[in-house]
Amino acid sequence: MVPVLCALLGLLIGSFLNVVVHRVPAGLSVVHPPSACPGCGAAVLRRDNVPVLSWLLLRGRCRSCRAPISARYPLVELGTAVLFAAVAHVVGPTWALPAYLYLAAIAVALALIDLDVRRLPDPIVLPSYVVAGALLLLASAGTGDWAAAGRAVAGMLVLGLLYGALFVAKPGGMGLGDVKLSGVLGLYLGWWGWDALAVGAFAAFLIGGLVAVVTILRRGGGRRTAIPFGPSMLGGALLALPAAGPVAGWYLGLMGLTVSA
Repeated sequence: MVPVLCALLGLLIGSFLNVVVHRVPAGLSVVHPPSACPGCGAAVLRRDNVPVLSWLLLRGRCRSCRAPISARYPLVELGTAVLFAAVAHVVGPTWALPAYLYLAAIAVALALIDLDVRRLPDPIVLPSYVVAGALLLLASAGTGDWAAAGRAVAGMLVLGLLYGALFVAKPGGMGLGDVKLSGVLGLYLGWWGWDALAVGAFAAFLIGGLVAVVTILRRGGGRRTAIPFGPSMLGGALLALPAAGPVAGWYLGLMGLTVSA
């Protein structure tokens, strides 16, 4: 039942993330004023603010002026619900679950914002160090696994230094927002395990490279085509949670080594 409950929570969080994605890049408050139709300015009624269902009942149009409402809104809600359920399935009903659900939430918001405006806003990234650190520390306290807390700090430093070095070595190759985000992801990957840190770091560049090739082939352009890297970093980190163990086992198998129980 935990994934189901987390999916329902994801629907609600996804509705709020739609507001975050729209307002944070513009420097607006996410709590005031209430949501309104961008066409006529009419406030969205509570009965019209039920995730996914309201959009379907309204047939994707504003109740007041009948202006179309983008399908992106219910898709974000559904996507967040699916991601929350997947994270709950991987992490399980453990002390760490709140921390990784928070990661899933900021991953949706930051990925969409980076795709929209090529930016990873500080008001989301920087507070995440505090929130993620506190939730992961609570997870270590609940499980008694203080080594995981130490790995989280080490992961933050390792990934932050790696991205910082790349930022300095190749100006323009990535944004400063990517460097700031790397530390947050390092916390999560380090807490999960050293194999997750390695797989997550590698997966980010693999996904980014594949996206770059597909984008260039479809739209034209060259090596200097600007492509947001934040979604690849976030996707690589989330993918590492279920994949780190199997990938590490496969790699050690190639090397003729085995993982001790």
